[in-house]
Amino acid sequence: MNDELNDQSNDEYPVQYNVDYKDGTRNRLTSLFRWILMIPSLVVLALAGGLILATLPMILFRKKYPRWFFDYQLQYAKFSARVTAYASLQMDEYPSTDDEQSAQLDITYPDAEAELNRFLPLVKWILAIPHFIVIYILSIISAILTFIAWLAIIITGRYPKALFDFNVGVSRWTYRVAAYAFLLTTDRYPPFSLN
Repeated sequence: MNDELNDQSNDEYPVQYNVDYKDGTRNRLTSLFRWILMIPSLVVLALAGGLILATLPMILFRKKYPRWFFDYQLQYAKFSARVTAYASLQMDEYPSTDDEQSAQLDITYPDAEAELNRFLPLVKWILAIPHFIVIYILSIISAILTFIAWLAIIITGRYPKALFDFNVGVSRWTYRVAAYAFLLTTDRYPPFSLN
C-alpha cells in the first residue's frame, strides 16, 4: 500500500503548464499598451466560456466525459493560458485562438469510468477552498510583481527571471486547481506548489 502511494505521489500531476522564458529584449511598445491590446482576446474568452458547468451533470448522471467536450474544454483552457501569459507580460506574441505558442498547457484526458468518482464533483469546489485562499493571496502578489516586471520591461526591455518564474508558478497552480475543481478532469488533489 505504501509503495502504491509513493508511486502515485511521484507521478506527474495530470495538468502541466509552462511558459518559455525569452531572455532577450521584450517589446516595450506592446508591453506599454498591453491591457488595451488584449481586449479582443478577453471578449472571445468571455463568449466561449459558457459551457464549463456542463461537465458536472455529465459525470454525475452518466459517469462520462465525452472526448469532444474534453477537447473543447482543453482548447478553451489553452487559449485562456495564452491570454493570461500575454496579459502578465510572460509572452510578447498576441494570443492565438488555435496555434501553440510559448505558453503551453496540457491536461490529461480522464477515463471517467475508471478514474473519476461520480459524486466528487459535487464537493470538489469545497475541498479546493484552501487552494482558493492561497491562490487569492498569491494572485495579489503576482499582480504587484507583474507591475514591477512591466516597469522593468519599459525601462530595460527585460522581464526579471525570478519574477517571471514566480508568476508562471502562480498560473501553474491556478490551472491545476481549475482542472480539479471546475473542469473536473482529475480527482487527484492538487499539490500546494508553484512547481
